Amino acid sequence: MSNTLSLLKLEKNFLEAHEGLTNREAVEEANRCLYCYDAPCIVACPTSIDIPSFIKKIASGNLKGSAKTIMSANPVGASCSRVCPTEELCEGACVLNHSTKPIMIGDLQRYATDWARHNDTVLFEAGEPKGIKVGIIGGGPAGLSAARELARFGYEVTIYEAEKEAGGLNTYGIVSFRLPQSISYWEVEQVKKLNVDIQTNVKVGQDISADEIVERHDFVILAAGMSHVPDLKIEGENLKGVHDAIEFVKATKSGKLSQDYVGKKVVVIGAGNTAIDGATCSVRLGADNVKILYRRTQEEMTAYDFEYEFAKQDGVEFRWLTSPQRIIGNDAGEVTGIECIKMELGEPGEDGRRRPIPVKGSQFVLPVDAVIKAIGQTRHLSLIEQFDLEHSDGVVQVDLETFQTSNPKIFACGDVVFGKGVGEAMVVTAAEQGKLAAYHLHAQLEKVHVN
Repeated sequence: MSNTLSLLKLEKNFLEAHEGLTNREAVEEANRCLYCYDAPCIVACPTSIDIPSFIKKIASGNLKGSAKTIMSANPVGASCSRVCPTEELCEGACVLNHSTKPIMIGDLQRYATDWARHNDTVLFEAGEPKGIKVGIIGGGPAGLSAARELARFGYEVTIYEAEKEAGGLNTYGIVSFRLPQSISYWEVEQVKKLNVDIQTNVKVGQDISADEIVERHDFVILAAGMSHVPDLKIEGENLKGVHDAIEFVKATKSGKLSQDYVGKKVVVIGAGNTAIDGATCSVRLGADNVKILYRRTQEEMTAYDFEYEFAKQDGVEFRWLTSPQRIIGNDAGEVTGIECIKMELGEPGEDGRRRPIPVKGSQFVLPVDAVIKAIGQTRHLSLIEQFDLEHSDGVVQVDLETFQTSNPKIFACGDVVFGKGVGEAMVVTAAEQGKLAAYHLHAQLEKVHVN
C-alpha cells in the first residue's frame, strides 16, 4: 500500500507546475495591452505571431479567432506558450517594460490555445490536392510545421517518425510538469486532420532506405532532431546508475516513474536546458540532494534564466567551475561517488567562451548514488550521409534563405541545421524554419515570392 501511495505522490509531482489564467485574469490581462501599431513583440517573436491581434480577440471573447491567429503563425503555438523564453523574446520587447510590467503574452497564448484544445476546435483545412508528394523525416516541431503548411497548400505529405509517437522534443524531451504530452499530441492531431500521413516507429536506414524515400516523393524535408548525449569519456561511465539525460527525461514523460531515486544523491553534469530538466526530474522523483556540476560559470551556462530560477526553487544546488574526473563504484558495479576537480577560466576558445582549465591539486570526491549526463547531444550523422548531403560535422549545409540542401530535391530545417552560426536551437525557431522550408518549396513550384 505504501508503494502505491508513493507512486501516486510521484505522479502528482509530474503534473503541470504552472497554472493557467482564469477567464477573468485572461480578460483583465488582455485589456492591459496597448495593441501597438508597430508592435515590437511581433518583431521579437521568431514566428511573427500577430500578438496584439490575438490578445485583442481574447478581450473581445473571440477565442477561436485568437487561437487561429496564434497557430497560423506557429503550428506548435500551444507548446511554445509553455516553453518559450518569453522574457527574452516577446515579453522582453513589450513597451510596458518601461513603465510597469510586460503583458503576460505566454500565458495569454496558453489561454487561447488551451480553449481550442479543450473545445476540440478545427482551425485549418487541407488545400486542393496538387498531386505532388513530399516526405518529411522527423515529426518534431520543424517537421510538423513543414507538414502543416504543405498540407494547407495541397501537397500529399508523409512524415516518417522513428519514435512511437510524433511530436519530437515536445512529446519526449521536455519535462511533463512544464509541457504535458497531451499538449504535443493535440498539435500532432491538428496536422493529422489535414490528411498528413504520420508513420511512426519508422527508422530511415532500418525500416526504409533513404533512396526509397527519395524515389517515393517529389521532394523531401529533413527535419530530424538530435541524437543521444555523448560519452563523458571518463572512468566509471558504464556503472549502474549513470544515465543519458535525454533517455532519463523521456522515461518520465512515458510514465515510467521509478522509486529508485527516493532519498538518493544525484549529480547532473552540464548546465543546459536538458541538464535542468534532468535535475528537476530527479527532485520530483524524490532525490534527497541534487547537484548540477558545470566546468564554467553561471555566465557561460546555456540554460534559460527562467529554467535556472525554476531549478533553484526546486532546491537544486549548482557547483560552478567543477569538472568530473571519474565515476566511482562499488563491487556490485553501482555508483557510489564522483571525483571532481576545480576549474578556472582561461582565454576564449573558438566559440567565444573562455576555456576551463583544471586547478592542480584541487581534486575532491562527492558521494552520489546516480549520475545524469547532460553535456549536449550528438547529431544524426549516419542519416545525413544516407541522403548524401553536404554537412559540417553533422550540421547540414543549406541555403540560408530557402533551406535547400546540396540536393535540390531535399530541404532541411530544425536541429539538423542548427549550429555553426545558423539559428538558435529553440522549439519556436525550429517551427519557424519548418514553415519557411515549406514556403520556399512551394514558391519554387509556384514561382511566387516569399517574404
